[in-house]
Amino acid sequence: MTDMNKVVLILVDGMRPDSLEACGHPFVTEMLSESVYFPNAQTVIPSVTLPCHMSLFHSVTPERHGILTNTYVPQVRPVNGICEVLRRADKKCALFYNWEEIKDLARPDSLAYSCYVSGHVYGYENANPRLAGIAKDYIASDLPDFTFVYLGWSDAAGHNSGWMSDEYLRAVNGSWDCIENICRGIPDDYTVIVTADHGGHARTHGYDTPEDMMIPVIVRLPSKAGGVKDGGSILDIAPTINSLLGVDSDPEWEGKILDV
Repeated sequence: MTDMNKVVLILVDGMRPDSLEACGHPFVTEMLSESVYFPNAQTVIPSVTLPCHMSLFHSVTPERHGILTNTYVPQVRPVNGICEVLRRADKKCALFYNWEEIKDLARPDSLAYSCYVSGHVYGYENANPRLAGIAKDYIASDLPDFTFVYLGWSDAAGHNSGWMSDEYLRAVNGSWDCIENICRGIPDDYTVIVTADHGGHARTHGYDTPEDMMIPVIVRLPSKAGGVKDGGSILDIAPTINSLLGVDSDPEWEGKILDV
């Protein structure tokens, strides 16, 4: 990968790979046909939201970054994350989220813009599309180099009604409404990556079972054919984003660049 792109990373909390077909959204089929798809990528242990996000952004395991629950604590031996590394390379980063606990993914002065719409206050079913609309408009107007969009409804539905329940699949379908809205409203030269932090089973997650550990990673590059590939890890997403942006990975990072 030698051409420099701009990248949007959309994360649907708790989205299992088998929910993509099961949710019945037509844009899933369209996007997969245009993307490199890793249907059996792996997250980290514990498969819990904040530890998984820290590992995604910092490309190290929870044992390295030290976040083992949904409560943030400062890293004892700090590792630079995506936004810190890109900021040093004069890249513009933006963060959009509706679950407040991930506000510490980026350190001060590493973001050009951030937006929080509370899923707890507005309800995730309403917060998801509201946040996606704000993110779409910002990307189209300001053209940031890297944008992260977090959508929390599906995880809330999984905990409330169970993973793969009708309510959960409705939430995944609604999340794909948001993904389609963003993709159709931003410039065509953006690379769009869609992924999840973890899966889930019954009404929980956090274990080393395949249902909890397996995540989809979908990479749609401009004007490039797609395909299905094995492997991949949540640790690989940060190095892949940096490579797409023409920026070297941090030497502390453990992930590799995905073959896209």
